[in-house]
Amino acid sequence: MKTGIRLGIFGIAIGLSGCALPPDGVSQQDIANYEAAVASIGCVMAHESDYLPVEFQAGLTREQTLAITKYELAAERAVSLPEGGVKLTTGACAG
Repeated sequence: MKTGIRLGIFGIAIGLSGCALPPDGVSQQDIANYEAAVASIGCVMAHESDYLPVEFQAGLTREQTLAITKYELAAERAVSLPEGGVKLTTGACAG
């Protein structure tokens, strides 16, 4: 079963399947750094101004940031927001 999800201002349609695998070329430390950076900006990434500090703080490229975001959505550790964007729901952003 595939589900299409719209990712924020970038309008990227993402096909997700039942199993979430970490992105190629991304370490567990990269994912932890991403999660800490997203938490530091309030757990929501919806605009360019949200992605830039996450990339800077976590030391990630835009491609890595988008890949980790897709992974977090597939792993149900983030949710798509109706108004666009993504909210992380794990770690410091849980609850």
